[in-house]
Amino acid sequence: MKCLCLIVFLAFVITQSYNDLEVEAASSDGFVSRKGVQFILNGEPFYANGFNAYWLMYEATDPNTRYKVTHALENAAGQGLTIARTWGFRDGGYRALQTNLGSYDEQTFQGLDFAIAEAKRVGIKMIIAFVNNFPDFGGKKQYMAWAKDKGQAVTSEDDFYTNALLKQAYMNHVKTVLNRVNTFTKVAYKDEPTIMAWELMNEPQCRADTSGKTLTAWISEMASYVKSLDSKHLLSTGSEGFYGQSTPQRMTSLNPVAANIVGSDFIANHNIDAIDFASVHSYPDTWFPKLDEKSLLDYLRKNLAGHIEDAQNVLKKPLILGEFGKPSNAPGYTQAQRDAVFTTAFDIIYASAQKGGAAAGALFWHLISDDMSNFRDAYSISLSEKSSTITIIGQQSRKMNLIGRKRKSGRKQNLIF
Repeated sequence: MKCLCLIVFLAFVITQSYNDLEVEAASSDGFVSRKGVQFILNGEPFYANGFNAYWLMYEATDPNTRYKVTHALENAAGQGLTIARTWGFRDGGYRALQTNLGSYDEQTFQGLDFAIAEAKRVGIKMIIAFVNNFPDFGGKKQYMAWAKDKGQAVTSEDDFYTNALLKQAYMNHVKTVLNRVNTFTKVAYKDEPTIMAWELMNEPQCRADTSGKTLTAWISEMASYVKSLDSKHLLSTGSEGFYGQSTPQRMTSLNPVAANIVGSDFIANHNIDAIDFASVHSYPDTWFPKLDEKSLLDYLRKNLAGHIEDAQNVLKKPLILGEFGKPSNAPGYTQAQRDAVFTTAFDIIYASAQKGGAAAGALFWHLISDDMSNFRDAYSISLSEKSSTITIIGQQSRKMNLIGRKRKSGRKQNLIF
């Protein structure tokens, strides 16, 4: 009898655990939308903590390595992370998605299918970028090479923004991705609520026109095109958030000097109706290699505060810190330094979110799974490797996830971690 009771009890516990998982998954089933400076999910404010994992499609292309995607997403969900940012491109090269203009590899596409399906299963939303500014995974450089093969007289990678064939090629890629029907979920990407948002490009720049007008015009045109095909999903730029000539005082106070020639304009690039939220990336170690740790943290605070202020008061849209981190190969690096960067960024984001402000979340760069030496670098973090940074990540996730619930219930909650 005791044995039977134990079996019945264990069956109840297992069933209850599955029910809890289903409730959690159901809570993330809807489309994320925007109301003013807030994201909305299932009728309540949506605040998030997340990560970058640009490699998801690449590893999922091979069925033998898909377990890495599964483990990474399950570990992320276990830490309360709710957004994964990844690439929806691999232009040319090994395991290419787009093997030539308009030609796609089905096995690689199924890799992206799998990544989306796994994110759906564990309740993680996705932000997916359409192309890269840089030559990694193809990018504008590969498009230019393809254009030359077609007899186009292109001379600069920035012809990507103005050449008619290249603009059409980009739009064709967007259309192909949006209309893709997932082989695992049987849902078209444009109808998939697991996808929170699209990004026009990863870190768009146009050095050929430092005024920012060329890039802003391209963003406006392509954002309207994306929305004409997909009105269900949010859209952003994928920008680093460098200021431009529309706000010269911000260029002086917040831009690294080198950023003043990249042709981007944080305000102009995001002050477009079809762009739903603002994007900013922050890498003080790269931009100011000679600064000491205190000065780097001071800049991080100042830069984030400025962008949040402008998202709140000028753009009147939510803002996501789309990339940030601390490289382990920085001179004199310690774990405490990485902890300080994460704590500083998280505290600024949380302070805004707690007041209903524009800062909606931060996505660290970058998450890897176990057994991934090919993607391990100075920024990579594996959640299965216990560290103080991972504890900080989990705490931020719980705090951000609770904000929406508190606002829905209208009750004051004391958050103790």
